[in-house]
Amino acid sequence: MATKIRLFNATIQNIDILRKQIRIKIQKMKRLLLNLLLVFLLVSCSLDDDSNNFTIETLSVKEAIVPSEFDFGSRYNITIMYDLPSGCHSFYNLYYQYEGTSRIVAVNTRVDDNDACTDDIREVEYVFEVNVVQRQDYTFKFWKGTDAGGENIFEEIIVPVNE
Repeated sequence: MATKIRLFNATIQNIDILRKQIRIKIQKMKRLLLNLLLVFLLVSCSLDDDSNNFTIETLSVKEAIVPSEFDFGSRYNITIMYDLPSGCHSFYNLYYQYEGTSRIVAVNTRVDDNDACTDDIREVEYVFEVNVVQRQDYTFKFWKGTDAGGENIFEEIIVPVNE
């Protein structure tokens, strides 16, 4: 019986030694993974990365085609025209801001700073949908640029809403 107890105690000691060895190996693996992650982050975060050399520029709306009236609960398309001033300009998104019953509309473009740009001015047409969810008349303010004093200039078009 005493031999069995010694054998059992020896087995438990071996298991404890194995657990400690496993814990040490896990800690070493964690340190190794953390070091690899840090190296990867340092290598991938270059300060002289020029792949994102672009700016966002807001362009004015040259022309807008708007329905003469809206029916409440319906959807309508509005078409705007604008000029891309160079080959480095491309559509980024529609600037569409709510201001009470008014909607301010302009065009945001992406201007790539890396490319050799052409001076070709291109007229572009963009169509967006309006869901008529207010019963009051819609006032669309199409941004035309700024005046000499830096004040925004808008073309306002009021669209009445039918019940």
